[in-house]
Amino acid sequence: MITERQLEVVLSVVYEYIKSGETVGSRTVSRRYLTGRSSATIRNEMSDLEDMGFLTQTHASSGRIPTTQGYRLYADSVLQRMSSAEPSVKLLQKMMEQRQGLGKMLEMASDMLSRVSDYVGIAAITPLDTVRFQHVSFVRLGERRILLLIVLQGGLVHQKFIDVTADMKQEELDELAATLNRYSGHPWSEIKTSLKNSITEELNSRRDAYSRALEAIDGMLCAPVTKIFTGSLSGIMKLQDFQDLGRIQALCSFLEEESSLTALVNRCSMNEMNVMIGSENGVAGMESSALVAATGEAGGQKAVVGVIGPERMDYEKAISAIDGVLRKLDSDQGERGE
Repeated sequence: MITERQLEVVLSVVYEYIKSGETVGSRTVSRRYLTGRSSATIRNEMSDLEDMGFLTQTHASSGRIPTTQGYRLYADSVLQRMSSAEPSVKLLQKMMEQRQGLGKMLEMASDMLSRVSDYVGIAAITPLDTVRFQHVSFVRLGERRILLLIVLQGGLVHQKFIDVTADMKQEELDELAATLNRYSGHPWSEIKTSLKNSITEELNSRRDAYSRALEAIDGMLCAPVTKIFTGSLSGIMKLQDFQDLGRIQALCSFLEEESSLTALVNRCSMNEMNVMIGSENGVAGMESSALVAATGEAGGQKAVVGVIGPERMDYEKAISAIDGVLRKLDSDQGERGE
Protein backbone atom coordinates (compact mmCIF):
# COMPACT_ATOMS: atom_id res chain seq x y z
CA MET A 1 0.00 0.00 0.00
CA ILE A 2 1.42 3.37 -1.02
CA THR A 3 1.60 6.03 1.71
CA GLU A 4 0.47 9.64 1.35
CA ARG A 5 4.09 10.83 1.29
CA GLN A 6 5.01 8.29 -1.37
CA LEU A 7 2.03 9.44 -3.43
CA GLU A 8 3.27 13.02 -3.20
CA VAL A 9 6.72 11.92 -4.38
CA VAL A 10 5.34 9.97 -7.36
CA LEU A 11 3.10 12.85 -8.45
CA SER A 12 5.99 15.30 -8.13
CA VAL A 13 8.31 13.13 -10.21
CA VAL A 14 5.73 12.59 -12.94
CA TYR A 15 4.79 16.28 -13.09
CA GLU A 16 8.42 17.39 -13.29
CA TYR A 17 9.29 14.77 -15.90
CA ILE A 18 6.32 15.78 -18.07
CA LYS A 19 7.57 19.38 -17.96
CA SER A 20 11.30 18.82 -18.43
CA GLY A 21 11.81 15.43 -20.05
CA GLU A 22 14.87 15.01 -17.80
CA THR A 23 15.40 12.46 -15.04
CA VAL A 24 14.23 13.76 -11.67
CA GLY A 25 16.45 13.74 -8.59
CA SER A 26 15.51 13.93 -4.91
CA ARG A 27 16.94 17.47 -4.57
CA THR A 28 14.67 18.72 -7.37
CA VAL A 29 11.60 17.25 -5.68
CA SER A 30 12.66 18.66 -2.28
CA ARG A 31 13.40 22.12 -3.66
CA ARG A 32 10.43 22.57 -6.03
CA TYR A 33 7.57 20.48 -4.65
CA LEU A 34 7.98 18.98 -1.18
CA THR A 35 9.84 21.80 0.52
CA GLY A 36 9.10 20.42 3.99
CA ARG A 37 10.92 17.15 3.21
CA SER A 38 14.67 16.65 3.12
CA SER A 39 16.30 15.33 -0.05
CA ALA A 40 17.57 12.34 1.96
CA THR A 41 14.03 11.40 3.00
CA ILE A 42 12.77 11.78 -0.55
CA ARG A 43 15.70 9.74 -1.90
CA ASN A 44 14.73 6.86 0.43
CA GLU A 45 11.11 7.11 -0.69
CA MET A 46 12.19 7.10 -4.33
CA SER A 47 14.17 3.92 -3.76
CA ASP A 48 11.12 2.25 -2.20
CA LEU A 49 8.89 3.49 -5.03
CA GLU A 50 11.30 1.99 -7.53
CA ASP A 51 11.01 -1.37 -5.77
CA MET A 52 7.21 -0.98 -5.88
CA GLY A 53 7.26 -0.38 -9.64
CA PHE A 54 6.22 3.29 -9.76
CA LEU A 55 9.63 4.76 -10.68
CA THR A 56 12.73 3.55 -12.50
CA GLN A 57 16.30 4.66 -13.23
CA THR A 58 17.83 4.95 -16.69
CA HIS A 59 21.23 4.14 -15.14
CA ALA A 60 22.67 3.67 -11.66
CA SER A 61 23.63 7.27 -10.84
CA SER A 62 20.69 9.01 -12.54
CA GLY A 63 17.50 10.43 -11.11
CA ARG A 64 14.20 8.65 -11.60
CA ILE A 65 11.55 8.64 -14.29
CA PRO A 66 8.00 7.29 -14.04
CA THR A 67 6.96 3.80 -15.14
CA THR A 68 3.55 3.08 -16.68
CA GLN A 69 2.35 2.39 -13.14
CA GLY A 70 3.59 5.81 -12.05
CA TYR A 71 1.88 7.54 -14.95
CA ARG A 72 -1.32 5.67 -14.11
CA LEU A 73 -1.25 7.00 -10.54
CA TYR A 74 -0.75 10.53 -11.87
CA ALA A 75 -3.44 10.26 -14.58
CA ASP A 76 -5.98 8.97 -12.03
CA SER A 77 -5.24 11.94 -9.76
CA VAL A 78 -5.74 14.33 -12.71
CA LEU A 79 -9.10 12.76 -13.56
CA GLN A 80 -10.24 13.02 -9.95
CA ARG A 81 -9.59 16.73 -9.71
CA MET A 82 -10.57 17.86 -13.22
CA SER A 83 -14.22 18.60 -13.91
CA SER A 84 -13.99 18.71 -17.73
CA ALA A 85 -14.52 15.00 -18.37
CA GLU A 86 -18.28 14.96 -17.76
CA PRO A 87 -19.05 18.03 -19.96
CA SER A 88 -16.95 16.49 -22.76
CA VAL A 89 -19.04 13.33 -22.72
CA LYS A 90 -22.30 15.31 -22.71
CA LEU A 91 -21.14 17.43 -25.66
CA LEU A 92 -20.18 14.30 -27.58
CA GLN A 93 -23.56 12.72 -26.91
CA LYS A 94 -25.27 15.92 -28.10
CA MET A 95 -23.32 15.76 -31.38
CA MET A 96 -24.36 12.13 -31.85
CA GLU A 97 -28.02 12.79 -31.18
CA GLN A 98 -28.12 15.52 -33.84
CA ARG A 99 -26.55 13.01 -36.29
CA GLN A 100 -26.49 15.31 -39.33
CA GLY A 101 -22.90 15.83 -40.46
CA LEU A 102 -21.56 13.66 -37.62
CA GLY A 103 -18.82 12.12 -39.76
CA LYS A 104 -17.58 15.54 -40.87
CA MET A 105 -17.62 16.86 -37.30
CA LEU A 106 -15.59 13.90 -36.04
CA GLU A 107 -13.07 14.40 -38.84
CA MET A 108 -12.80 18.09 -37.88
CA ALA A 109 -12.37 17.11 -34.22
CA SER A 110 -9.38 14.88 -35.01
CA ASP A 111 -7.72 17.63 -37.08
CA MET A 112 -8.36 20.33 -34.46
CA LEU A 113 -7.03 18.15 -31.63
CA SER A 114 -3.79 17.54 -33.54
CA ARG A 115 -3.31 21.28 -33.94
CA VAL A 116 -4.10 22.38 -30.38
CA SER A 117 -2.42 19.53 -28.48
CA ASP A 118 0.70 18.62 -30.54
CA TYR A 119 -0.45 15.01 -30.22
CA VAL A 120 -2.32 12.89 -32.79
CA GLY A 121 -6.02 13.68 -32.76
CA ILE A 122 -8.32 10.71 -33.15
CA ALA A 123 -12.08 10.33 -33.54
CA ALA A 124 -14.17 7.26 -34.23
CA ILE A 125 -17.76 6.10 -34.51
CA THR A 126 -18.89 2.51 -34.03
CA PRO A 127 -21.69 0.94 -36.09
CA LEU A 128 -25.32 1.40 -35.22
CA ASP A 129 -26.95 -1.64 -33.63
CA THR A 130 -29.62 -1.22 -36.32
CA VAL A 131 -28.09 0.48 -39.36
CA ARG A 132 -30.32 2.78 -41.39
CA PHE A 133 -29.12 3.94 -44.80
CA GLN A 134 -29.98 7.33 -46.24
CA HIS A 135 -28.97 6.93 -49.87
CA VAL A 136 -27.49 4.32 -52.20
CA SER A 137 -25.90 4.96 -55.59
CA PHE A 138 -23.99 2.90 -58.17
CA VAL A 139 -21.36 4.11 -60.64
CA ARG A 140 -20.41 2.04 -63.71
CA LEU A 141 -16.60 1.93 -63.88
CA GLY A 142 -16.21 -0.59 -66.70
CA GLU A 143 -17.90 -3.50 -68.41
CA ARG A 144 -18.06 -5.62 -65.28
CA ARG A 145 -17.04 -3.31 -62.44
CA ILE A 146 -19.30 -1.13 -60.29
CA LEU A 147 -18.63 1.34 -57.49
CA LEU A 148 -21.20 1.17 -54.67
CA LEU A 149 -21.66 4.26 -52.48
CA ILE A 150 -23.79 4.19 -49.31
CA VAL A 151 -24.60 7.22 -47.18
CA LEU A 152 -25.75 6.30 -43.66
CA GLN A 153 -27.97 8.44 -41.48
CA GLY A 154 -25.63 10.93 -39.85
CA GLY A 155 -23.65 11.47 -43.05
CA LEU A 156 -21.09 8.66 -42.87
CA VAL A 157 -20.14 7.39 -46.34
CA HIS A 158 -19.02 3.85 -47.23
CA GLN A 159 -17.85 2.64 -50.62
CA LYS A 160 -17.05 -0.70 -52.23
CA PHE A 161 -16.10 -2.05 -55.66
CA ILE A 162 -18.28 -4.88 -57.06
CA ASP A 163 -17.28 -7.23 -59.90
CA VAL A 164 -20.24 -8.70 -61.83
CA THR A 165 -20.46 -11.43 -64.48
CA ALA A 166 -22.42 -9.37 -67.04
CA ASP A 167 -22.18 -5.77 -68.17
CA MET A 168 -24.80 -3.29 -66.95
CA LYS A 169 -25.66 0.14 -68.28
CA GLN A 170 -25.63 3.14 -65.95
CA GLU A 171 -29.38 3.52 -66.52
CA GLU A 172 -29.96 0.03 -65.15
CA LEU A 173 -27.82 0.80 -62.12
CA ASP A 174 -29.79 4.00 -61.53
CA GLU A 175 -33.02 1.96 -61.60
CA LEU A 176 -31.65 -0.39 -58.97
CA ALA A 177 -30.54 2.54 -56.80
CA ALA A 178 -34.00 4.13 -57.12
CA THR A 179 -35.61 0.86 -56.01
CA LEU A 180 -33.36 0.63 -52.95
CA ASN A 181 -33.70 4.32 -52.06
CA ARG A 182 -37.46 3.90 -51.66
CA TYR A 183 -36.55 2.17 -48.38
CA SER A 184 -34.33 5.01 -47.13
CA GLY A 185 -34.50 5.37 -43.35
CA HIS A 186 -35.61 1.76 -42.72
CA PRO A 187 -33.41 -0.60 -40.67
CA TRP A 188 -31.43 -2.70 -43.15
CA SER A 189 -31.77 -5.83 -41.04
CA GLU A 190 -35.56 -5.64 -41.44
CA ILE A 191 -35.76 -5.07 -45.20
CA LYS A 192 -32.85 -6.97 -46.78
CA THR A 193 -34.63 -10.35 -47.14
CA SER A 194 -37.85 -9.00 -48.64
CA LEU A 195 -35.84 -6.69 -50.92
CA LYS A 196 -33.74 -9.52 -52.27
CA ASN A 197 -36.77 -11.69 -52.96
CA SER A 198 -38.80 -8.98 -54.69
CA ILE A 199 -35.93 -7.69 -56.82
CA THR A 200 -34.70 -11.07 -57.99
CA GLU A 201 -38.25 -12.17 -58.88
CA GLU A 202 -39.11 -8.95 -60.70
CA LEU A 203 -35.82 -8.58 -62.56
CA ASN A 204 -34.75 -12.14 -63.26
CA SER A 205 -32.37 -11.30 -66.13
CA ARG A 206 -30.28 -9.08 -63.89
CA ARG A 207 -30.32 -11.39 -60.90
CA ASP A 208 -26.54 -11.89 -60.70
CA ALA A 209 -25.66 -8.22 -60.68
CA TYR A 210 -28.44 -7.26 -58.28
CA SER A 211 -27.72 -10.15 -55.93
CA ARG A 212 -24.05 -9.17 -55.80
CA ALA A 213 -25.05 -5.58 -55.08
CA LEU A 214 -27.35 -6.63 -52.23
CA GLU A 215 -24.69 -8.95 -50.81
CA ALA A 216 -22.17 -6.09 -50.88
CA ILE A 217 -24.57 -3.73 -49.14
CA ASP A 218 -25.38 -6.38 -46.53
CA GLY A 219 -21.69 -6.99 -45.91
CA MET A 220 -20.98 -3.29 -45.47
CA LEU A 221 -23.94 -2.51 -43.26
CA CYS A 222 -23.89 -5.62 -41.09
CA ALA A 223 -20.14 -5.93 -40.58
CA PRO A 224 -18.92 -4.34 -37.33
CA VAL A 225 -16.89 -1.62 -39.08
CA THR A 226 -15.70 1.29 -36.98
CA LYS A 227 -15.16 4.55 -38.87
CA ILE A 228 -11.93 6.18 -37.66
CA PHE A 229 -10.45 9.62 -38.36
CA THR A 230 -6.90 10.59 -37.42
CA GLY A 231 -5.31 14.03 -37.47
CA SER A 232 -1.84 15.14 -38.49
CA LEU A 233 1.37 13.61 -37.07
CA SER A 234 3.39 16.78 -37.64
CA GLY A 235 3.10 17.99 -34.05
CA ILE A 236 3.98 14.71 -32.37
CA MET A 237 7.05 14.23 -34.57
CA LYS A 238 8.53 17.39 -33.03
CA LEU A 239 8.26 16.03 -29.49
CA GLN A 240 11.38 14.87 -27.66
CA ASP A 241 9.79 11.47 -27.03
CA PHE A 242 9.46 10.69 -30.74
CA GLN A 243 12.90 11.71 -31.98
CA ASP A 244 13.80 8.02 -31.94
CA LEU A 245 13.09 6.70 -35.45
CA GLY A 246 12.01 3.27 -34.22
CA ARG A 247 9.41 4.78 -31.88
CA ILE A 248 7.80 7.01 -34.50
CA GLN A 249 7.82 4.16 -37.02
CA ALA A 250 6.04 1.91 -34.52
CA LEU A 251 3.37 4.57 -33.93
CA CYS A 252 2.90 5.21 -37.67
CA SER A 253 2.54 1.48 -38.32
CA PHE A 254 -0.06 1.27 -35.57
CA LEU A 255 -2.06 4.19 -36.99
CA GLU A 256 -2.00 2.61 -40.45
CA GLU A 257 -3.24 -0.76 -39.16
CA GLU A 258 -7.02 -0.37 -39.10
CA SER A 259 -7.72 -3.51 -37.07
CA SER A 260 -5.34 -2.51 -34.26
CA LEU A 261 -6.72 1.02 -34.12
CA THR A 262 -10.27 -0.31 -34.08
CA ALA A 263 -9.40 -2.71 -31.24
CA LEU A 264 -8.00 0.18 -29.18
CA VAL A 265 -11.06 2.37 -29.84
CA ASN A 266 -13.42 -0.45 -28.91
CA ARG A 267 -11.64 -0.89 -25.58
CA CYS A 268 -12.71 2.58 -24.50
CA SER A 269 -15.41 2.39 -21.84
CA MET A 270 -18.87 3.84 -22.30
CA ASN A 271 -19.67 7.41 -21.24
CA GLU A 272 -16.47 8.43 -19.48
CA MET A 273 -13.00 9.87 -19.99
CA ASN A 274 -10.56 7.09 -20.84
CA VAL A 275 -6.82 7.12 -20.18
CA MET A 276 -4.83 4.11 -21.39
CA ILE A 277 -1.07 4.22 -20.90
CA GLY A 278 1.76 2.21 -22.45
CA SER A 279 1.31 -1.53 -21.99
CA GLU A 280 -2.29 -0.96 -20.80
CA ASN A 281 -3.26 -0.33 -24.44
CA GLY A 282 -2.64 -3.98 -25.24
CA VAL A 283 -1.74 -3.43 -28.91
CA ALA A 284 1.58 -3.43 -30.77
CA GLY A 285 2.96 0.03 -31.52
CA MET A 286 1.44 1.67 -28.43
CA GLU A 287 3.87 0.36 -25.80
CA SER A 288 5.43 3.83 -25.33
CA SER A 289 2.31 5.86 -26.06
CA ALA A 290 -0.89 6.87 -24.30
CA LEU A 291 -4.50 7.46 -25.34
CA VAL A 292 -6.79 10.01 -23.69
CA ALA A 293 -10.35 9.98 -25.05
CA ALA A 294 -13.90 10.96 -24.22
CA THR A 295 -16.52 8.35 -25.08
CA GLY A 296 -20.21 8.99 -25.61
CA GLU A 297 -23.13 6.72 -26.47
CA ALA A 298 -26.40 7.61 -28.15
CA GLY A 299 -28.86 5.83 -30.41
CA GLY A 300 -27.03 2.52 -30.38
CA GLN A 301 -23.71 4.08 -31.44
CA LYS A 302 -20.53 4.85 -29.55
CA ALA A 303 -18.28 7.77 -30.48
CA VAL A 304 -14.74 8.38 -29.28
CA VAL A 305 -12.81 11.65 -29.50
CA GLY A 306 -9.30 12.02 -28.09
CA VAL A 307 -5.56 12.16 -28.61
CA ILE A 308 -2.65 9.74 -28.87
CA GLY A 309 0.66 10.93 -27.50
CA PRO A 310 3.68 9.75 -25.52
CA GLU A 311 3.46 8.25 -22.05
CA ARG A 312 5.03 11.54 -20.96
CA MET A 313 1.86 13.27 -22.06
CA ASP A 314 0.51 16.38 -20.37
CA TYR A 315 -2.71 14.66 -19.31
CA GLU A 316 -4.34 17.84 -18.02
CA LYS A 317 -3.64 19.58 -21.32
CA ALA A 318 -5.02 16.61 -23.27
CA ILE A 319 -8.29 16.52 -21.31
CA SER A 320 -8.71 20.29 -21.59
CA ALA A 321 -8.00 20.13 -25.35
CA ILE A 322 -10.71 17.50 -25.89
CA ASP A 323 -13.21 19.57 -23.92
CA GLY A 324 -12.24 22.76 -25.77
CA VAL A 325 -12.55 21.20 -29.23
CA LEU A 326 -15.96 19.67 -28.46
CA ARG A 327 -17.17 23.03 -27.10
CA LYS A 328 -15.93 24.76 -30.26
CA LEU A 329 -17.67 22.28 -32.56
CA ASP A 330 -20.87 22.50 -30.52
CA SER A 331 -20.75 26.30 -30.70
CA ASP A 332 -20.14 26.30 -34.46
CA GLN A 333 -22.98 23.84 -35.00
CA GLY A 334 -25.28 26.01 -32.91
CA GLU A 335 -24.42 29.07 -35.01
CA ARG A 336 -25.07 27.19 -38.26
CA GLY A 337 -28.44 26.06 -36.93
CA GLU A 338 -29.59 29.60 -36.15
